[in-house]
Amino acid sequence: MALTTDPTTGRSVEPAPEPSRFAAGRERDIICLGRLAVDLYAQQVGARLEDVTSFAKYLGGSSANIAFGCARLGLKSAMLTRVGNDHMGRFLTETLAKEGCDVSHTRIDRDRLTALVLLGLEDRDTFPLVFYRENCADMAVDEADFDEAFIASSKALLITGTHFSTEQVNRTSRRALEYARRNTVRTVLDIDYRPVLWGLTGKADGETRFVANESVTAHLQRILPLFDLVIGTEEEFRIAGGKHALIDALAMVRAVTSATLVVKRGPLGCSIVEGAVPASIDDAPIHGGVEVEVLNVLGAGDAFASGFLSGWLRDRPLEDCARAANASGALVVSRHGCAPAMPTPAELDYFLNAAAADPQRMRRPDKDTTLARLHRVTPARKQWDEVLGFAFDHRNQFFELAQQTGASESRIETLKGLFVEAVAQTEAALGLQGRIGVLIDDRYGQDALNAATGRGWWIGRPVELPGSAPLEFDHGRSIGTSLISWPQEHVVKCLVYYHPDDPIEQRLEQEAQLRALYDATQASGHELLLEVIPPKRADLPSEPDTVFRALKRLYNIGIYPEWWKLAPLEAAQWQAIDALIAERDPYCRGVVLLGLSAPAEQLIEGFGAAAASRSCKGFTVGRTIHHEPSRAWLAGEIGDAELIANVRKTFETLIAAWRKAKGGRTGTQAAAHHGVRQEAA
Repeated sequence: MALTTDPTTGRSVEPAPEPSRFAAGRERDIICLGRLAVDLYAQQVGARLEDVTSFAKYLGGSSANIAFGCARLGLKSAMLTRVGNDHMGRFLTETLAKEGCDVSHTRIDRDRLTALVLLGLEDRDTFPLVFYRENCADMAVDEADFDEAFIASSKALLITGTHFSTEQVNRTSRRALEYARRNTVRTVLDIDYRPVLWGLTGKADGETRFVANESVTAHLQRILPLFDLVIGTEEEFRIAGGKHALIDALAMVRAVTSATLVVKRGPLGCSIVEGAVPASIDDAPIHGGVEVEVLNVLGAGDAFASGFLSGWLRDRPLEDCARAANASGALVVSRHGCAPAMPTPAELDYFLNAAAADPQRMRRPDKDTTLARLHRVTPARKQWDEVLGFAFDHRNQFFELAQQTGASESRIETLKGLFVEAVAQTEAALGLQGRIGVLIDDRYGQDALNAATGRGWWIGRPVELPGSAPLEFDHGRSIGTSLISWPQEHVVKCLVYYHPDDPIEQRLEQEAQLRALYDATQASGHELLLEVIPPKRADLPSEPDTVFRALKRLYNIGIYPEWWKLAPLEAAQWQAIDALIAERDPYCRGVVLLGLSAPAEQLIEGFGAAAASRSCKGFTVGRTIHHEPSRAWLAGEIGDAELIANVRKTFETLIAAWRKAKGGRTGTQAAAHHGVRQEAA
């Protein structure tokens, strides 16, 4: 901030801060009123929508995308709309809530279904859309869904144009505007002109972006005086102004509103008109963006609005708002989908700095590995301050037990289902919600996996062929194909017998397999856990730092798993691994301990050094817990209840020992420690 001179004293002083655009003391930054729908994006790029064979499901709807994007950029956003009493409505509200968006006024409509949109990416200029919005939930949002106090709790209210297109939503939106104007809440219009949603095209023609219509223009001009900020494309300002030439349309808009006008101009960036409309749009300052190759224009405008508002609501200069807006739009056009493609502050900073240093390099931001990693690890995600895990993903060991006891192999699946019940009982008895973990395979444990999924547990699932060295995958080399059918909450767990001093050919084979796995999880979105066990062979050294060196090597070749699984180590090695993770991957989720069939007493001895580690979040122990009870149950010596009791006893003993080793440093203390570490990172 530049200093000024006090004329009385002659001393240099800081100038008084500029007055805020917004009323002080508001609970929320922005309330977004409008569309909230499920977007089904074609996964086959370049195919006609008729020929698409699979779709990816995302949150969609212009207002919702903006609420999501604002939350991702650190604003306190809220969504005012309706969803159906259906699975898709729950998906949408959960997705918004996970991102930090307030959904207290996203009402459930029990008479209507959640809206749906099908979208294709046929070529660089062709993006077919089909809106399924007949009598949908978000178009039934009503004045009774909110009160004046809710609107008055925010700095700003955003409404998109679609929510003036019918009598119902027009009345509702006008009531919200009335409350806003009465309570010094700044008002924002994203014109969001979709001719199909005004009944101006065929029902399947969602792609057409502009149809001139005097009735729509007149309608928009009646509401424009109620807004402080208006955002739109050139075509959207043409419908708002009712003129073919952009500058004439802007002049007509200015005749009815004094709002700041933000004109999105595609690859040129944007122009901002605050006062009188100039003779030519090129006479208005052009705030240029970063030119990127386009994959998908759908949703880029919503990202632009989110970026602009992230600065505007923080009272930043308009040129700073435009810079963030252009960068946000550029990143989204280079990615699949809209809401999940929205950037975080860390991504924006990196992208803008990299583009300033080398614009050509950032023409393909989708190819930048650092940016891709930031996009993966910096959005809001569930925190795991503690993982107390029971591992029963073993396959060969259970097969051998069945052979030894004469039990049918089919009994193994029933056994693993009982383990899930044991874990659920432990969770309930000890109040461990949000801290329970399991490792379960899909060879003998598919039913157990199904039973565990959706409970909020940390769930790891193995991909390695048991005992393979060099590493092989259990379902073949095409590991990415296997992950397609996995629920997103499942963590990909891979045990690899890896030594940094392995013969070069074997080490390179191992690393190639791990690279294939890592790339597959980057594409699928699943988290990755690497269980690293150095093989014990006469031709390999066994030094205290072997595991440390193995992890360092994997980081050196660009592999950054969310989780590591390691055997107990000496205190000095835990300190070294803590430092390595903090230096190489501050976004790493952490380390969990493995058991290696050690007796419980021996494992508990190893808890002490691990509990002092900043990185170690807990354990996932298997045979120590389940081996003897499993043998007895398969042999018919004990029943279901006794099996569950025996498993629980050992599992809960380990939990108590771990927590004692941590010195009671769990819950709030652990969460506070994690938050400090993440911020420092």
